[in-house]
Amino acid sequence: MAVDQGYLEHIKELLSPVEGVTYRAMFGGYGVFHEGDMFALISGSNSTLYFKVGDLNREAFQAAGSEAFGRMPYWEVPANVLEDSDQMQEWASVAVQVGHITATKKRPT
Repeated sequence: MAVDQGYLEHIKELLSPVEGVTYRAMFGGYGVFHEGDMFALISGSNSTLYFKVGDLNREAFQAAGSEAFGRMPYWEVPANVLEDSDQMQEWASVAVQVGHITATKKRPT
């Protein structure tokens, strides 16, 4: 199932203050990238935003009662964060950092 286009546009608007964000259609959803490193995904099955989670933000997601996207290191962004632009930018900023820290760098050929 594809991502609802209205939801996609809403997420793009919420993340617009973060410079360098790009979106790529993947497996019925979208990968969300910053400078080539994935930091979020939008699930096509339920049009839900998930941020990448690591040591910098795991506790915040757990405290919010968020759930992981399967076995992947992406956790659902809580509704209260989606509704507060300041909080959204804070959480997105940390997810971007996690995305860069955990990115698999390609080896030179």
